[in-house]
Amino acid sequence: MTDLLSRIRQGDSAAWTALTGQYTNLLWAVARSQRMNESDAADAVQTAWLRLIENIDDIREPDRLGSWLATIVRRECHDIRRRAARLRPGGTEELDAPGEADDPLDSALLRDERDAALWRAFAGLRPPCRRLLRVLMADPPPSYTEVAAALDIAVGSIGPTRQRCLKCLRDLLRASDGQIFSERDHAARGPAGDHRDHAARRPAEDHRDHAARGPADGRKG
Repeated sequence: MTDLLSRIRQGDSAAWTALTGQYTNLLWAVARSQRMNESDAADAVQTAWLRLIENIDDIREPDRLGSWLATIVRRECHDIRRRAARLRPGGTEELDAPGEADDPLDSALLRDERDAALWRAFAGLRPPCRRLLRVLMADPPPSYTEVAAALDIAVGSIGPTRQRCLKCLRDLLRASDGQIFSERDHAARGPAGDHRDHAARRPAEDHRDHAARGPADGRKG
């Protein structure tokens, strides 16, 4: 990283491309974990790159660059929410809601039924779990130090929290899969299945009805 920053200071565009390629996905994951829409997330990420350009000669710990950039994005997201709150009646910030997985970027990930079930389960997680897993899913995977800076949490809490969140996600996904399979079986039977069930019952029911009427009913006729 030290060499990369040195080359950027000398105007090496390839070094800048390499640097942005290494951290862009992480910064977007941080922004989306803060419930930013696509436009606001792009603004927050762009702000982080601008801050780096402004401070490129003052970076003293190159190995912590990812954490520094993630912190800038997180703070910028908070600033964006505060500015938006001032423009809304009442001036209050919006609270986290389970429906955030319906945004356009997430919808593009719903390639098949299992992906759809995964993201529905993801939407059912508590907001802290959604934020953590979003950042951890960045490519390339961020270090725990970068995750801690991105979410303003202790490094030591990330592993245990990750395990709890994944367990909750598996439980939600298992419940969601059960519902999907139940609906699929019902759809597979369809009207024809109901007709077959009805037809299968008819002879037995007719026989029982005839037996219940008995010979006396026949004599009345």
